[in-house]
Amino acid sequence: MLEQDSGLSLTIARIVQRLKGSSLHSQLERQARISLHNPDIKLESLKEDIKDFLKTSGLILVFFFFFRKISLHNPDIKLESLKEDIKDFLKTSGWEKKLQNAVYSELNVFPSPCHPAAPPEHMKEPLAYMRKAQGSWEKRILKSLNSMCTELSIPLAQKRPASEQKELLNKWNEMGTDEPDLSLFRPVYAPKDFLEVLMNLRNPNYENGEQPSFRNHLGLIQVPLKVKDIPELKENFSELDLNVGQLGIDDSAQVPPEFFENEHVRIGQKVLAEQDSAAAQQYVRQGCPTALRADLWALILNVSNQPEDILYYEQLKSNVIQHDLLVDSLIYKDVKLTASNDDYYFVFEDYLYQVLLCFSRDTSVLEHFAYSSATPPKSYIQGKLGIEEYAVFYPPNGKNDTATSSSGRLERCNSISWLFYVWALCRCVCYLRLFYKLICLSSFITFEKLGLSRKLRISFKWMVRAFSGYLATDQLLLLWDRILGYNSLEILAVLAAAVFAFRAVNLMEVTSLAAAEAVLADLSTLKVMPLLQIFLFATVT
Repeated sequence: MLEQDSGLSLTIARIVQRLKGSSLHSQLERQARISLHNPDIKLESLKEDIKDFLKTSGLILVFFFFFRKISLHNPDIKLESLKEDIKDFLKTSGWEKKLQNAVYSELNVFPSPCHPAAPPEHMKEPLAYMRKAQGSWEKRILKSLNSMCTELSIPLAQKRPASEQKELLNKWNEMGTDEPDLSLFRPVYAPKDFLEVLMNLRNPNYENGEQPSFRNHLGLIQVPLKVKDIPELKENFSELDLNVGQLGIDDSAQVPPEFFENEHVRIGQKVLAEQDSAAAQQYVRQGCPTALRADLWALILNVSNQPEDILYYEQLKSNVIQHDLLVDSLIYKDVKLTASNDDYYFVFEDYLYQVLLCFSRDTSVLEHFAYSSATPPKSYIQGKLGIEEYAVFYPPNGKNDTATSSSGRLERCNSISWLFYVWALCRCVCYLRLFYKLICLSSFITFEKLGLSRKLRISFKWMVRAFSGYLATDQLLLLWDRILGYNSLEILAVLAAAVFAFRAVNLMEVTSLAAAEAVLADLSTLKVMPLLQIFLFATVT
């Protein structure tokens, strides 16, 4: 019980500290100052004990902090007691819901806190051999990037001349019209390179190849991590059961819309009206109606278009205009090779450049390195190699993984500023909450545990890209609805296994890896939800 209370205290302290640095913090402080003169709040009669308040009302302890801070020298305010007036005010004014969503978002992003006595490195990765492998992989990426700089005789970063800045600003909305020669630029790494690293990982604590009972004996990855089996996955994804209505199945042309779709849309509109992030996350487990998806995803991720947020995006744009980075060319080539050649997304080419170039300058992304096993790469000011005070993260957001399709899949959103929304979504989903885990081991081991251990060479690229570029647009969005709904990437492994099960008859006839890859080359005709439901709930386990 004491350990549980300690964990709760650590979580509350961490969330309060996080919220102090947010725009919500400044908004609350302004509101607290205004509320001191609100006759509806009788501060002189506040009665509840502070300690009990902090325990039972964690959602509004930040607001109380402002009252305490502002009124320390006000003799009319009795801080030794608290009353329901503040709670009532927060409810009626809408601040309680905003705080609730902010806290819920923080809980979804950050892992459970470690024991206070744990070494700092254990907060990110407790296994020493995994930390060593991570470090070696990061050095390999940096070596690749530096070699490219040397071969091409170009710097990692340089300020653009005034004329070039003006030109880029003028063509900001038409960057896709450029056709620079990028043939000498190469990806920093390919998915197969990372797979080879994972296949070579071994736990040095086991001698003579001895592994625990949950070792994946036939798998390509020999790291002994405990992952869910099919019964556990069925329990975890219970809302995907055959008896539960789903967008992607029950909204098809064969099913009258009044049976499911109309009611689901009505409930979605109600969830949006309530502005409750937790309710929205539960709702999208059955899929998002197209017209509501933008607003629901923004609500789940606690993304807003406050003036200060829009201003931050404009500052990132200014940074792109002023400075030229080597990774800009890598991003440009990546988009040219993916979205530009995609029948669905070539029309979004200009938007992708804008969003991804701004994202590369977004230093707020660095915060995920506090809890992920990775370390952001550093560069040094010329002539100051090895001197830490002259070190800077490169690129500014710390992400050097321009190896695979970074363009992803986009859907036009008309409910808020579209470019801001996509950038915020990229920041919140792609790294801070979920997609930095795309190269984590657990999903790949889960796939192998589902009985397809030798098929990982084919499915690996699907999973590291979250199926972006492989599924049809509508199907990919239905899949990502569930990723957000469950706040987990495990469903990628389930879908990958379901694809193999669906194509099993054809695969039984092949005699080589190349032939198997040919059978699975085109996934654009697959329907996500039927595959997931049949694999999990219509097969004997």
